[in-house]
Amino acid sequence: MAEHTTAAYGPGAGRLDDPAVEERLTRIDELLGHVEEASEPTARAAVEAVGALTEVYGEGLARILELADEALAARLAEDRLLGHLLVLHDLHPDPVERRAERAVDGLRTVVRESGGEIELTGIDDGVARVRLDVRGCGSTTAGLESAVREALLAAAPELSGVERVGDSERETAFVPLDTLALGPAEPQGSP
Repeated sequence: MAEHTTAAYGPGAGRLDDPAVEERLTRIDELLGHVEEASEPTARAAVEAVGALTEVYGEGLARILELADEALAARLAEDRLLGHLLVLHDLHPDPVERRAERAVDGLRTVVRESGGEIELTGIDDGVARVRLDVRGCGSTTAGLESAVREALLAAAPELSGVERVGDSERETAFVPLDTLALGPAEPQGSP
């Protein structure tokens, strides 16, 4: 069972830390999947009740944002859980492009330490397109690709995917085999 934190909102407040929140969200998805599979009237009513509750909480978040100044709204949006809830209810103050660009900026140092470069080239139809130029072994590249995908989807969960776009600088050049000979070339037609 995950631990609770009690620090920020007063003594004895049973707060959930981030891993506990993730655990609860996963469990909620599992439970809703089971309820949605059932065809009884009770199951349909439970799904409808969850939908209505979600709408009410979304309205509550919208009202909080209306009352918040710009600095507070930014702090709320930066919180991992609240940011996801704001995206869920289409209330996040930053557009998906800005959040994705910030995620890429946050990865730039790590990618450069691996001898590479990274650039968000755009977002089309919910898919972030990223140019990732990495020199090194395949496992380094695969690890960085995974980190990029994870960071972008965490910053902008409404994205449906992350795609690596081609790198025109890394095209393979053709070198004719005869130019690699070790000795001086013999002239053609000599005995």
